[in-house]
Amino acid sequence: MTENIVCHKCNQAITKRMVTALGKTWHPEHFLCRHCEQPIDDAAFNIQDGEPVCTQCFIERYTHTCAGCKKPILERTIVAMGENWHEECFCCGGACKKPLSNQPFFERGGKAYCKQDYENLFADKCAKCDQPITTSAIVAMNVKWHHDCFRCNRCSNPITTPNFTVEGGKPICPACD
Repeated sequence: MTENIVCHKCNQAITKRMVTALGKTWHPEHFLCRHCEQPIDDAAFNIQDGEPVCTQCFIERYTHTCAGCKKPILERTIVAMGENWHEECFCCGGACKKPLSNQPFFERGGKAYCKQDYENLFADKCAKCDQPITTSAIVAMNVKWHHDCFRCNRCSNPITTPNFTVEGGKPICPACD
């Protein structure tokens, strides 16, 4: 005696074609989306709470919209800055446009930036070399300087005392004054 295969939906015996999925069996006409109850004909379908869900219902009910491209996210979701993103859409808002999904980033004005672009765009610039200042700075003559850039304009030695003079808008150390 063979055991009857029973449809998960109607509990009736299946004697002809059947759909086997999620460890269960169905009559093909009973393999339905749990939400819209339309037959799922695709080999690919989604699962929610152990039940099949058609692609359209899955997109409408279970996916987020990407903050970058405004399309549904069907793969891995990046959650950053209070938004959801495709991995490929979460990129630096600066010049490099590199993906930021696996690295630290800085936020400014609702945009994400890699460290280098953030510093180039927003960090204070040194009065001597015009490069971003990313550590502590010397504030002198109403501008900021890298510690290594704040040097006497005559002898080029670092100025390490608060006493210096200014000549032609440039610092002069006490020894050269």
